[in-house]
Amino acid sequence: MALIEANDLRVEFPLYHLAARSLKKRLLARAAARVRTDESNRVVVSALRELNFRISSGDRVALIGRNGAGKTTLLRSLAGIYEPVGGRIRIEGAIGSLIDPAAGMDMDSTGRENIRLRALYRNLDEAAQAALEEEVVAFAGLGEFMDVPIKGYSAGMLIRLAFALATAMQPQILLMDEWFMAGDASFIDKAEARLATLVSGAEILVIATHDMDIARRWCNRAIRLDAGRIVADGPVGPVVESMLAQTA
Repeated sequence: MALIEANDLRVEFPLYHLAARSLKKRLLARAAARVRTDESNRVVVSALRELNFRISSGDRVALIGRNGAGKTTLLRSLAGIYEPVGGRIRIEGAIGSLIDPAAGMDMDSTGRENIRLRALYRNLDEAAQAALEEEVVAFAGLGEFMDVPIKGYSAGMLIRLAFALATAMQPQILLMDEWFMAGDASFIDKAEARLATLVSGAEILVIATHDMDIARRWCNRAIRLDAGRIVADGPVGPVVESMLAQTA
């Protein structure tokens, strides 16, 4: 059974280039709620503050809130990209991430080489590696660009490859941000059909979104974040309606 559990989760980011004491003082005075000095006298931003929640099998969770509320930071913390400075995260189950198209990619390698690197990371045998490569190449539809270093890809091409790689294997826990909607129209149509299968097959879905239609359509629960804290957690309908009423 898949599980995500956070206890007093806290994530902070240091702010560099604030050597001037007057600038530091002004910043701390204006943003006292989320900006402070740590034990090393560095100025840090509290991106997530004392989060407590439990997500179990069957939960389809929408992370909602304004820009800067902490949605993507929370996703990246669950994916292991950001390390908490306080509290802990407990995760049981294999994770699949659709968060950052470039995450885990070697920009100097070709698309095909990145597929093979991913296969090695997943410790796939030779037959499974060949099957993964065939599936990703076919779904991404990049043709001869599959043998070009991905640092030369357009944003849309990178999304195609990243999406195909991330969705080639069914995870128990699926973490998603909205970047997957940035592809061209023909690819989005193709991607949504594949996403529907992936979402239905995952034991847990956590998606950060500004689109309340997506939240209502795909999720049964919403966690609303504001200034790095959880301000609402419950059935998706009431939480979404409450946020819309407050921001209208």
